[in-house]
Amino acid sequence: MSKNTVVLVEGVSDEVALRTLAARHDRDLDADGVAVVAIGGAHAVGHFVDRFHDVKLIGLCDAAEAPTFERVLRSHVFVCNADLEDELIRALGVRAVESVVDAQGELRSFRTLQKQAAWRGKSPDQQLRRFLGSGARRKIRYARFLVEALEPAQVPPPLRGLLAAI
Repeated sequence: MSKNTVVLVEGVSDEVALRTLAARHDRDLDADGVAVVAIGGAHAVGHFVDRFHDVKLIGLCDAAEAPTFERVLRSHVFVCNADLEDELIRALGVRAVESVVDAQGELRSFRTLQKQAAWRGKSPDQQLRRFLGSGARRKIRYARFLVEALEPAQVPPPLRGLLAAI
């Protein structure tokens, strides 16, 4: 099927989260004519927009990158408050995210990060954001695990809105 909607996301973790959420809602994005394209950072959005014609373009981005996405896409931009990880941590709560980290066998590593001087005194959600963003491909792996842990009512507004728009 040809694609009639293209969702531009900043990175692979955003793509994984969206595809996981769609699957949890019994949506097959490919069958629905939706392409999800990780563009490798917000500043590439203009380059990617130029590659697609005669399709509905939608974006998902972090708050800091919203002006860039909105300038290029004008509308149909769903913005994560801070970033995707922040949205997921807030939606699930610190304890639930720690349970997911524990289920992946990495709670000890997270506790080690919490003891580091730079992270002592920071809030648990800030520590979790740092933890999820560190390590080889951790952000990508946890995008799936955290979305899978969400109850339907917990889906963060940007992801809920984006899924409804496609």
